[in-house]
Amino acid sequence: MSIAIALLLIVVASVVFHLLTPWWLTPLASNWSQMDHTLSITMGVTGAFFVVILLFVVYTLWRFRHRPGSPRAAYQPDNRKLEHWLIGITSVGIVGLLAPGLKVYADYVRPPANAMQLEILGQQWQWRYRFTGDDGKLGGSDARFFSAANPFALDPADAAGQDDVVITGNEVHLPLNQPVKVLARSHDVLHDYFVPQFRARMNIVPGQMSWFWFTPTQAGRYEAMCAQLCGVGHPNMHGLVVVEDEAAFKTWLKQQTTFATSLKPPAPAGAAGEDLVAKGHALAQSKGCVACHTVDGNPGVGPTWKGLFGKTETMVDGSTVLVDDAYLRAFIKDPKARAIKGFAQVMPPIPLADDEMDAVVAYIKSHGGAPQ
Repeated sequence: MSIAIALLLIVVASVVFHLLTPWWLTPLASNWSQMDHTLSITMGVTGAFFVVILLFVVYTLWRFRHRPGSPRAAYQPDNRKLEHWLIGITSVGIVGLLAPGLKVYADYVRPPANAMQLEILGQQWQWRYRFTGDDGKLGGSDARFFSAANPFALDPADAAGQDDVVITGNEVHLPLNQPVKVLARSHDVLHDYFVPQFRARMNIVPGQMSWFWFTPTQAGRYEAMCAQLCGVGHPNMHGLVVVEDEAAFKTWLKQQTTFATSLKPPAPAGAAGEDLVAKGHALAQSKGCVACHTVDGNPGVGPTWKGLFGKTETMVDGSTVLVDDAYLRAFIKDPKARAIKGFAQVMPPIPLADDEMDAVVAYIKSHGGAPQ
């Protein structure tokens, strides 16, 4: 009887908890209320089965509990009538679960003709974005064109890609109430781009293109995250989606770099007016450094750059080292040489020319620390 009472309490507590706690989803900020309806149907169907099955077990434990003089249970190898009822009820439940989801998914991957195109590129552990230019077309890409300066592997000879807008940072802006077709691909491993308020997400499988669409309906700033375990830096693979009116979006878009502009060689070191810090910032974005190193003091996959220069770091072997110019240059060239306590050794060697190394070090130093 104790088991029956425990199961009954579980059923009652589960239903009460579901009814009294707030809705478990974040506020909706896109057109996909159908996702919420589908989840409600799933909760209803599975919840009903959960309650009925456990109440049946409770009744069985009580009705057929052992008592002195109780008859032994009769052996019944099968019961065709009961089996037919169970198959029928289960089939109805499965159809109730699958049919709405299939209908919603069919709409989810069928964008409207007027949807703007946004390509998302996932890479351990950052996001990059690409918009069409004035021609409304995305340029072609091929793996043989990939480089640190060309992460989307765009074909330099394709005229359609010259005006493509390439964003190498983790922040992207979108216009309010404008349908967006999202094309998603991965550089390395399985990722999943997910903004909870949009109810929009999709697995990003290496070697193939995924797509979905949504319409942002609420202006604001929303956090994007990777919803598939993609390595030790997975918890830090965040992005920011800013939804704003169309005028503000167009202003922001014009300030971004086109693919043709990114192909221009950087100014030589020492050129008049060159800003090493600005150049270092651009390199930190294009080389993917910002995926692991923050500049605001928050923890990341690697040490934060805020106050790093001039700091004394402790190594795994217990030794200490002063973070100066020589240390930074040596670590960037060969990050596996020494392990910093508290951080996994996942940073790959970063190939940089001498002037690029000067710029990155200058950018790191710009975030505070005692000058050496």
